[in-house]
Amino acid sequence: MKLIQTVDVEGTVLCHDITQIIKGVTKDAVFCKGHVVTREDIPVLLSVGKDQLYVWEKEDGMLHENDAAKILCGMCKGQNMERSQAREGKIELTAACDGLLKGDNRGRTAVNGFGQMMIATRHGNFAGKKGDKLAGTRIIPLVIEEEKMEAAKKGGRRGHRGMSHPGAETIFT
Repeated sequence: MKLIQTVDVEGTVLCHDITQIIKGVTKDAVFCKGHVVTREDIPVLLSVGKDQLYVWEKEDGMLHENDAAKILCGMCKGQNMERSQAREGKIELTAACDGLLKGDNRGRTAVNGFGQMMIATRHGNFAGKKGDKLAGTRIIPLVIEEEKMEAAKKGGRRGHRGMSHPGAETIFT
């Protein structure tokens, strides 16, 4: 982490949530940990009293949580699945059509065993409808080692292959 002046934060990644408090009106995060700051965000940050901020310093061999979540998602996403945007290290997968989700827990268990990351899925043989949530991926720390993500890819092998049309089989290997 590095402390810098708010006027200089464009393009950096926030290391903590920024909360706005307006007495009697709101107390909520205006920006979440991991947010990449844009030029338009700077006046908002200044208006909530943030003259300086802690930001993430890009380091070789380390991935931001959202980039790492995309790797997990790639291991899980089948042809008939849609993914959410990466947010706070999370991506959800939903069914793009009606179908059958079949799975083998070995890959998911291997990935979840690495720590600092997880994949959660519906149980195998789930008959799903278009729009059903099927899986979620999560990177727990703000940054994670690229090496750990490569090991997870190998450990989970090809991972969860997603939602299929009824009668077809997709296997989590």
